[in-house]
Amino acid sequence: MITRLHSAAVNGITGYEVQVEVDVQKVEETGRFSVVGLPDAAVRESVQRVTSALQNSRFFCPGQIVVTVNLAPADVKKQGPGFDLPIALGLEMAIQHNYSGLPEAFRRRVPEDTDDWCIVGELALDGAVRGVRGILPQAVAAREAGRRRIMVSPENAAEAAVVEGLQVYPVRDLREAWDTLLDPSAQGMPLPETSCEQTEEAPDFDEVKGQPYARRAMEIAAAGGHNLLMSGSPGSGKSMLAARLPGILPPMTHAEALEVSKIHSVCGLLPLGRGLLTQRPFRAPHHTISDVGLMGGGSSISPGEITLAHHGVLFLDEFPEFSRRTLETLRQPLESGMITISRASGSVDFPCQFMLVAAMNPCPCGYLGDHRHTCRCKPADIARYRKKISGPLLDRFDMVIEVPSVDPASLLHKPDGESSASIRQRVTAARAVQQARCADAGVACNARLSGKMLRRHCPLTVGQQKLLLAAVEQFGLSARAFDRILRVTRTIADLAGRDQVEDADLLEAIQFRQYEAQMQNL
Repeated sequence: MITRLHSAAVNGITGYEVQVEVDVQKVEETGRFSVVGLPDAAVRESVQRVTSALQNSRFFCPGQIVVTVNLAPADVKKQGPGFDLPIALGLEMAIQHNYSGLPEAFRRRVPEDTDDWCIVGELALDGAVRGVRGILPQAVAAREAGRRRIMVSPENAAEAAVVEGLQVYPVRDLREAWDTLLDPSAQGMPLPETSCEQTEEAPDFDEVKGQPYARRAMEIAAAGGHNLLMSGSPGSGKSMLAARLPGILPPMTHAEALEVSKIHSVCGLLPLGRGLLTQRPFRAPHHTISDVGLMGGGSSISPGEITLAHHGVLFLDEFPEFSRRTLETLRQPLESGMITISRASGSVDFPCQFMLVAAMNPCPCGYLGDHRHTCRCKPADIARYRKKISGPLLDRFDMVIEVPSVDPASLLHKPDGESSASIRQRVTAARAVQQARCADAGVACNARLSGKMLRRHCPLTVGQQKLLLAAVEQFGLSARAFDRILRVTRTIADLAGRDQVEDADLLEAIQFRQYEAQMQNL
């Protein structure tokens, strides 16, 4: 008799169901234990873990049998140790059914109906059940496949409990897993509470001294999801401003939180005991990061930093110090919000709708334009430094601003800026208007407006059209920059609560492209 149990695995960030089939044949010679169905090294090593766990848990595991485990679908590569628990349970069920020489002391009642179960977990050699990565997308796949119960380790229980319509059973060891299959109502371990509250507070904007222009730019960028580049001398507050951006971003919807949590679950970054992330991601990789680390990939095709920043912020400090090849890989994901990683083993799509916020110095020494320091860089060195950022990449920023150095006298005074809470109220209200306006198209913010939608929702008067064309001609801007000015204009009007954009909105949006023209025309 062949036993069949249901488990799950992850491809990219998407879960899919895996059927675990176990067949046992008695032989007189030395036995054999094999796993088929495109297993990776971690899955193949389950043979040793499963046999040791069964023996140390006082289950009968004879050596003179041939065990064949098939993981279906057989044409998809299986990764990770999460199949240990279903393989062990399936093997014990098969032994109980098929092995005629089973001693009486080891005979057990066998679970009859396991079709409702999805079972995922790694086994320690003593039979303890350990947590695995990617439980959230696997739980979603189990529910979509019609399973009503999922068995996981205690550390994965809160994560699996996020999925509605799926009853979670945390088990500590192999014996408890067997007893739970026999009688789910007799489960002794309580389900941990799922924490969905935002517990980490970002630094507050009321700590920022001066910089009213930069703070205004940050508010507009947060309200519309716009990409922002800041240029300024060392110590002017660029990194300080960026670190406070998460505190003014609107809260994520449940769908966004679920998607972000799935990504972090697959990468093993979901905090222990947290079922759902509600704080928007803020990723700040070092400038030595490789293109694979930024984009994703590797032998097992895992998400990169741009995917970990999905629905949040990717902050690149010391922007020109990143490898030019690495920076150029950002161009396509910034436009599409999706990246496809193709390898010999397959192709995986990762979402990457993020705000790109970057900071740089105006020159190699950092003091060009600083009234308190003298820049000694040669014009050729400044041009070479700035050309590390290509025109096409610079064109993908909606806003490019200069952050001047702070007057030392102002550092002695108390900060006079608004708190993050009050700014966040305006940002959240503006985002709500944008979502309601484009609800049918599924567009969450103005930065994602298509050209057709932009013309419909941001119409310009004849005078405004002439003003915009004059600015494009004067600054030498591209057609892409033309649309990005309109998107920022629409956001400024949304922050002010206006349906129709005004001349002042357009002029302010144009102002955020002026420094870009200075950089390119050096």
